[in-house]
This record gives sequence, structure tokens and C-alpha cells, in this order.
Amino acid sequence: MEQKRKKVYVGVSGGVDSSVALALLKDQGYDVTGVFLKVWHPDFLSCDWREERRSAMRVCATLGVPFITLDCEAEYKKEVADYMINEYRAGRTPNPDIFCNKYVKFGVFLNKAREMGADYIATGHYAQVDSGDKIQDSGIMKLLESVDQNKDQSYFLYTLNQEQLAHTLFPIGGMTKPEVRLLAKKYGLPTATKKDSQGVCFLGKLDMKEFLSYYVDSKRGDVLDTSGEVVGYHDGAIFYTIGQRHGFTITKKGSDDPRFFVVSKDIDRNTITVADKESKNDVVYSIKEVVIKDLHIIQGMPLGSKGIPWNKITCTVRIRYRQEKQKCVVKKKDDGWHVILDLPQNGVAVGQSAVLYHDTECLGGGIIEKTI
Repeated sequence: MEQKRKKVYVGVSGGVDSSVALALLKDQGYDVTGVFLKVWHPDFLSCDWREERRSAMRVCATLGVPFITLDCEAEYKKEVADYMINEYRAGRTPNPDIFCNKYVKFGVFLNKAREMGADYIATGHYAQVDSGDKIQDSGIMKLLESVDQNKDQSYFLYTLNQEQLAHTLFPIGGMTKPEVRLLAKKYGLPTATKKDSQGVCFLGKLDMKEFLSYYVDSKRGDVLDTSGEVVGYHDGAIFYTIGQRHGFTITKKGSDDPRFFVVSKDIDRNTITVADKESKNDVVYSIKEVVIKDLHIIQGMPLGSKGIPWNKITCTVRIRYRQEKQKCVVKKKDDGWHVILDLPQNGVAVGQSAVLYHDTECLGGGIIEKTI
């Protein structure tokens, strides 16, 4: 009797990565269905989800696989868009892509796919899942970095748990982007030469200040130097993030002044404080610890219960996407989990994520609540 093929619902966005993921799984003998996730879009954005859907449909037609659309509009609006707007209102800097993965792609999509009989979902993320040696560790699922370090997306996937990883495939995680492009041409996919999408998950490249202006009231305020002197003006403190180096105007400057960075902001006073790396290096590179209130560990909490106490792990952390991993120590204190950095860091924004690694394994992470 022929063994029943595993059913995989593949998230197809209309881009090249998800297209190749679909083609590879079909080649490997899976029973695949292409799934387009329809999410919320504000009326004032030019992003045309209909064209992306048509692109995804063309890919499925080329490969001769079924295509369906799942409505994730309500979940995206509540868990991603509203969350992002509310975080900016509170003076924090959120990472919407992480919440899109948590609540939409590996939340509503995975749940609906399983309800409809799928064994797995698959996406075009650059990451890898390793189930380890099942005899040795009972098949604990590990999230690993992509082979392509320039495209690695494990940072955005740290909220995934064992159950989600057990039903997830990342077909292109072991490839480089150029290899993916070559495969797209080999399969004759209409997305082979399509440019990579950029910006916020599903919404695309945004002018964040313009986007937020539709939802948040703000007004012009002062730019301060580290001594508290007014040196310029800005359009509203909520629009700026720590480490940002553009979008404000310095009025007290000379022709050869260095570039200024936002080092702090005061939402109540509507001010931002800036400094330059040359003369204020100790101010710019001043963060020695970050505090995470709710730490998620992919293998399960606490990691020490798995026989690997925190103080025995050579741990590294990324405090923003694409940052080079920094050596650190993780300790539990009364006010939460502290990530203590070997070297002082700059541009650490409350609301962003600190993501922990051991070698190429993504251990987990959490939202930064405070910097020290």
C-alpha cells in the first residue's frame, strides 16, 4: 500500500523565497498547497495586496498545485498593527515582524492549517529546524541560523515553541540567496527576478513617521545635547528611536560637525537628546545591561532544567536585527531577566527584542523593558 504523503500548507507571499520553498517541497514528494495570507492594510497605503496575491497564484499555477487564501485580517490588525501603534504612543520602539510571526504566520496560519488537515506549514524564512538525535534527547526541536548569514531571520522567530517548530518546515534555510534565485530560474517561476520585499511584515516599506501621523497626535519639540542645551528641533519625540541619526534638525552646528545620534527621549516633555560618537563615545556606547521581563526559551523554561544552567552557557545576544552577536551573561533578578553585556552597546531601544544564541542555535529571547 502506498504511504500517504504528508500534507504541507506553504505560505506564498508572491516573492521568490516562498515560491522556491513551495517548489522544493513539491519536488520532495509532499502534498503541497499554496496559501496566501490576507492581512489588514490601511486605506492610505499604496501597497497592493491583490497584486501580491496574483503573483502567488501565478506561482501555484506554474507548479500545478492548489491555491487558497486565508483571511488573517482581524488578527493582524489587533496583534501587529494596533500593537505597533500603541507601543510608539508609549515611547517604545516595537518590532512588528516578530509579532507577525508569533500571531499570524505561526499563530492563526499554523492553527488553521492544522485544523484543515495539514501535517506542516512551510515558509520562505531563512532559518533551520533541527530535531537533534531523537535517541539522545527525545527529539527536542532547535531553531538554527540560516546558512546564509546575510539573510538569516532567526532573530524574528525566537518566540516559536516546541509544538510550532515540530509542525514547521523552512525549505530554503540551508541555502544562500543566490542559490535560491538559481532554483527559481530552474523551476521557471515567474518570481525568479522579482526584487526582495522590504519593510514591515506584509505592509512593505513604510515611512514610519508618515504612517504613525494618521494615528498619533504629536507636535514639534526640542532637540537637546547631553548638557540639556537646545540645539535643534524635531517633529515629535514618539517618532524617534534610540540610535536614530536622521529626521531631526540641528540648528547649532558647523560645517564639519560629526553625525548625531538619538541617545534618549522624553515623551512627556516631547524632547529628544542627541550625541556624537566622536566626543561623546561614553554616552553613545553606554548600555551595559538590558532587562527582559518575559523571557521565552525555545527548548522550554527554565533552560537550566534541561541540564544546562545559564552560567555554563557561552551565550551571545542580538539587541537588533543584523547586529553582530555580542557575548553576554544571563541572570535572573527581582525585576526580571538581566542580559549583562561583555562590551557596552549603543542604539538599544526599549520595546525591541534581545535574542539569545549559543553558537548557531537561537535559544529564545524577549522584549527589552529597561536598559542599564
